[in-house]
Amino acid sequence: MGQVFVITSGKGGVGKTTVTANLGAVFSRLGKKTCLIDADIGLKNLDVVLGLENRILYTIIDVITEKVGSMEALVRHKTSRNLYLLPASQIATKEMMKPEDMEKVVAQLRPNFDIILIDSPAGIESGFRNAVVAADAAIIVTNPEYTAVSDADRVTGLLEKSKISEENIFLIVNRFRPNVAEKRGMLSIDDVTKTLAIPLVGIVPDSEAVVIGSNRGLPIAFESDNELNKIFTNVARRMLGHKVPLQEDYKLSKPTFWRLFKSLFKS
Repeated sequence: MGQVFVITSGKGGVGKTTVTANLGAVFSRLGKKTCLIDADIGLKNLDVVLGLENRILYTIIDVITEKVGSMEALVRHKTSRNLYLLPASQIATKEMMKPEDMEKVVAQLRPNFDIILIDSPAGIESGFRNAVVAADAAIIVTNPEYTAVSDADRVTGLLEKSKISEENIFLIVNRFRPNVAEKRGMLSIDDVTKTLAIPLVGIVPDSEAVVIGSNRGLPIAFESDNELNKIFTNVARRMLGHKVPLQEDYKLSKPTFWRLFKSLFKS
């Protein structure tokens, strides 16, 4: 039976969907049969980031209404035999899905996959509740900015009241820029982790390459020879329970980044 993670955030625009796509790419490269579920009904983006928008025949709404089975609605990625997408519908509304619908869909898919990642809508409304209900664990994605961290803190509180156990709620800090943090224009990693008080599984540096990959429909993690791929790989390994020091991510980056990273964690 596969592990089910919901990827969520409080604030929109923090890069949650991009993180989901890159983690999906990494898990598939690690040999894990992986399914990504776009739960952002009406505002779908995951298919675009994966370059699959022209291959969609059915959506999660078609599965819920029993027009097709869950496996029939999946779209396999063009460059990975292990990565599949269950798309959201752009013309449907959030009200067309209920929590029990997501539970049913995930129950159908779980026996066929090693990893299921649910890309949650931003915010804490009905779409969030739908995305969270069938998950074993949650990954909160935030940026090191006051508003993003404040919203992530609200989401953390809601997740702690859900059926997801507290030890299965994790944090990714996305778009971190150490040079800006050093000048106090951005929260430090220490500031973020103290505020949210949940385990940190990854720090993803701000990079134009991530944006370019998303715009091309080919997440950067599909490219094997780059630091960001290795950072996302380390995040995926931590999600699987492997003990990978966070410092490993920054030994792959520029010396100045590594030096700043070490300074942020000095006691």
